Amino acid sequence: MNEPLNHELLSFIGKSPTVFHAVDTMKAQLAEAGFIPLEESSAWQLAPGRGYYVTRNASALIAFRIPEGAYTGFQIVASHGDSPSFKIKDNPEITVEDHYTKLNVEGYGGMLRAPWLDRPLSAAGRVVVKHSSQIFTRLVNLDQDLFLIPNLAIHMDRKSGSSHEYNIQKDMLPLVGDGASRGRLMELVAEAAGVAGADITGAELFLYNRDPGRIWGANHDFISTPRLDDLQCAFASLKGFLAAVHPRNVAVHCVFDNEEVGSGTKQGAGSTFLKDTLARIVEATGGTREDTFRAMAGSFMVSADNAHAVHPNFPEKTDDTNRPYMNAGIVIKHSANQKYTTDAVSAGIFRAICQKAGVPVQNYVNRSDMAGGSTLGNIASTHTPMNTVDIGLAQLAMHSPYETGGARDTEHLVKALKYFYETPIRCEGDGRYVVE
Repeated sequence: MNEPLNHELLSFIGKSPTVFHAVDTMKAQLAEAGFIPLEESSAWQLAPGRGYYVTRNASALIAFRIPEGAYTGFQIVASHGDSPSFKIKDNPEITVEDHYTKLNVEGYGGMLRAPWLDRPLSAAGRVVVKHSSQIFTRLVNLDQDLFLIPNLAIHMDRKSGSSHEYNIQKDMLPLVGDGASRGRLMELVAEAAGVAGADITGAELFLYNRDPGRIWGANHDFISTPRLDDLQCAFASLKGFLAAVHPRNVAVHCVFDNEEVGSGTKQGAGSTFLKDTLARIVEATGGTREDTFRAMAGSFMVSADNAHAVHPNFPEKTDDTNRPYMNAGIVIKHSANQKYTTDAVSAGIFRAICQKAGVPVQNYVNRSDMAGGSTLGNIASTHTPMNTVDIGLAQLAMHSPYETGGARDTEHLVKALKYFYETPIRCEGDGRYVVE
């Protein structure tokens, strides 16, 4: 178990309470590694051997490295940076009998609701600031134990220990202070942004769990942290991307937003962000529209989003013969109904890379009598049609504000993705590939 790597992962997650902060944290690491920032609204000048990154909406990021010689395609790892949470509504403060101030919130993504109660919470996100004729955004993190969603005592709800259904509008509103706390939230936001409250013209603020990430277990077997899904994959993708030496195709690290709500936004996997970026890379390196199509056909994408581990208390919830466990390696995800985009070809290519890297691989398939989730791979493929494999790391309590994964699996994924970026994959015809 690579404990320093897991501490680095937990530090990365701790600095990333929202998708905006996750992108900002990755930008800082890329800049430190010598990558050059690009703007979608500006012309691109790209040079062989150099690395670049571009963002959209400050919540999605694509980084890439141009190889020294000619390339035949792109090798892409795509993950997402958003997680289920509660978004604070406009005009959020509600006073209760002049003695309490609570916040009006709405759910973002499908979540386990009960674990959010009775935990220390804070808020982070971005604000829009108007200064003279300029309008700009600024990240904020209130970074203090500020809210709590209190449970109703079991004496007042005898079903709370068994079958209570949590209503977001009634049960999940966080308490922020007593009656005198009205108006205090936006004062704290303005202080955190370093601006006058009157200059804030908009805000996107989300609650986050303040409990720190931990490594635990009899042999330090597990890690638990907020937002493990999918920041574990985003972190491992960036680590593998930065560690890869002399990739011979265009190496691409891509982190989308809004996967938890369907990806159908300008910064989601259902947008043109990846397609636009790949086309501009081809054009800026002297290629034509025909070259773009050829490069796309010769490309390979790893869609990296965590998977469900066999649950120790509910092993019957997992398929009979495909049973992924934490610390047992990377999970390849399959679905006959194409909720995952893996097919025999993409799975075979990825298994070959993992074998070369010395990394174990396992499979996930939903029970046939249970509806499962989906991820960004099949959505992105509608805009960037290329061979794609859906993978992830096995975890428990997906979509809880405190999730659990295997302490050895982050290293598995970093190692496999480094080899992926370094291993040329060449398409020699429909269904024929060379993995060097």
